[in-house]
Amino acid sequence: MSRLSMVQMRIQHECLYCSKRLHGRTDKKYCDLHCKSAYQYQRSKESPERFYNKVDNQLKLNRKILKGYNKGGKVTVRSEVLLKLGFDPKFFTHYWKNKKGDVYLFVYEFGFFKIKEQGKEKYLLVKWQDYMV
Repeated sequence: MSRLSMVQMRIQHECLYCSKRLHGRTDKKYCDLHCKSAYQYQRSKESPERFYNKVDNQLKLNRKILKGYNKGGKVTVRSEVLLKLGFDPKFFTHYWKNKKGDVYLFVYEFGFFKIKEQGKEKYLLVKWQDYMV
């Protein structure tokens, strides 16, 4: 056997996560389910796609929250209510500027605009309309 084959055999017979010697099947990669799970979690953290997944998950959560509170097309909600549910106003898909210069941020078809009413921070929630081009 060549030196390379021996190294490959040795690598194949060690757990990919903890490097313990493996026993049993020759195609076995992990000691147990814990090592398999830990190895896959570690690899997912190193993946560049993780950033995109985080952004996508936050956008989905923001949309779900905005949709849940905006049943009528236009509503005002205290910001603390949305923030407690995990809403993050830094994540949005696009914006729309009205004639007064107010900038509404949108998560797909659901928009929000930060306002202050009676000293409390709130969000004015709206739905995308055809005139918002």
